[in-house]
Amino acid sequence: MRNSRKNIQLTAAAAAATAALALGLTACGTSSDPAAAGSGDKAAESKPLVVAASPTPHADILNFVKKNLADKAGLELEVKEFTDYVLPNTATQSGQVEANFFQHKPYLDDFNKKNGTTIVPVVDVHLEPLGLYSKKVTSVEDIKPGQTVAVPNDTTNEGRALQLLAEHGLISLKPGVGTSAKLSDITDKKGLEFKELEAATVPRALNDVDAAVINGNYAIEADLKPAEDALVLEKAEGNPYANFLAVKKGNEKDARVEKLAKLLNSPEVKKYIEDTYTGSVVPAFGAPAK
Repeated sequence: MRNSRKNIQLTAAAAAATAALALGLTACGTSSDPAAAGSGDKAAESKPLVVAASPTPHADILNFVKKNLADKAGLELEVKEFTDYVLPNTATQSGQVEANFFQHKPYLDDFNKKNGTTIVPVVDVHLEPLGLYSKKVTSVEDIKPGQTVAVPNDTTNEGRALQLLAEHGLISLKPGVGTSAKLSDITDKKGLEFKELEAATVPRALNDVDAAVINGNYAIEADLKPAEDALVLEKAEGNPYANFLAVKKGNEKDARVEKLAKLLNSPEVKKYIEDTYTGSVVPAFGAPAK
């Protein structure tokens, strides 16, 4: 009787362990096994694709896709606008949104390194040439010692701004610093003073400084026309600062993301960019639209 009771206890324990193991494998399969996760992914892909974007031109381009191309492609698209360079990535990493469209590769690389995020590019869409603007002078030659120039304060855009200034002889930089240049890397300021500001606020400082280096999207939002108003403008050819659609690593194959990527590189979007921004924003994919 004692042995029988012991056998029953062992059998029950084994059954419980087997059930627990099966449950554990099922749970693991749900999150890591593509076959097991398939139904969940399909459920997610039936929902709207939520994309975080800067208002101009990113959200404008996405809204063009939403109004003119998405329905035919079977894509339900939702655009959420952000006016800073941090929240779109943190929201993508946390899953509050599925993708974002606002940044270039040097900025993303720096952001991932500093924040431990795993955001990856999906497809290049456009380039926004960085420009030097002023309400007080009409040419680069008019910028003199003692005057103040505002630059974006985030790592990659500040380096990019300093390279633009160096290219046009306003400052000299240490050899080889590239786009990671900081104010401390200036070897000759040529008498200029510098004011570091958050990129989104630089256009509002134009009345308070003698010149300012402004990102293309923020220039457009401030009713500036980069192709016409900039004293100097970045060259598009060979430029590493193309803006792209991005997602959290592992989500590149989401069917909704793949549809949007294809639409963002379509002839219709190319024509929209060229017709709408007339050189202030330029397509970063394919041959010129017909």
